[in-house]
Amino acid sequence: MATKTHAARTKRAPRMVQRTIFPRGGARPGAGRKPKGERAMVKHAKREPLTRHVPAHVTMRLVDGLPTLRSKEPFAIVRAALASATDRFDFRIVHFSVQSNHVHLIVEARDEHAMGRGMKGLGVRMTRRLNSLWNRKGPLYCDRFHAEPLETPRQVRNALLYVLNNARRHGVHAIGHCDPYSSGDWFDGWIDQPCLGIDSADIRGRLPCSPPRSYLLRVAWRRHGKLYLHEVPAAR
Repeated sequence: MATKTHAARTKRAPRMVQRTIFPRGGARPGAGRKPKGERAMVKHAKREPLTRHVPAHVTMRLVDGLPTLRSKEPFAIVRAALASATDRFDFRIVHFSVQSNHVHLIVEARDEHAMGRGMKGLGVRMTRRLNSLWNRKGPLYCDRFHAEPLETPRQVRNALLYVLNNARRHGVHAIGHCDPYSSGDWFDGWIDQPCLGIDSADIRGRLPCSPPRSYLLRVAWRRHGKLYLHEVPAAR
């Protein structure tokens, strides 16, 4: 059998030409990932830059069909996972609110990469322990976490109100005290609620949240007024 010549072996394949009316890729109607439920999914785009001076409001949403997080055993697992996250030097959870199928957080991080690592570790701890409790396997969250940088004092105050009083948006109205499934007891910005602080730490002395370090979370937001227990956050 005759061997192929060098020219035949190195001959390039013919160039493929697209003959459809739609270009390949790019923005067009119906493109992109489809929602798994009623809510749109978080875009897989590069997250906004973050610095240690700018806190962020983070939301973690569970897949449909799971038991509520607002009961004794699931909340104890979430609280222990949050307490473990306070040990990181480059990532801190300052406040939180646990609802039936989602968790709101106010976090501080050195940068967006530190926040990503911290949130990944938090998600892994919660997934393992909650899956064990509920005797299930598979992902716990329906999408990646959503993060919104808080760059102004007004944004910070609105986010604090939204997180700490989020239960009131869902019809839970505790009269005379803050939501027990939140970090309200460690918040010193209430007008009508004392801050319990270290007195309400767990048996190992660990708090489920860290004191704020950024100027926005410590001081600046207060120029717009402290929070009332009865305030109901507006929709975001």
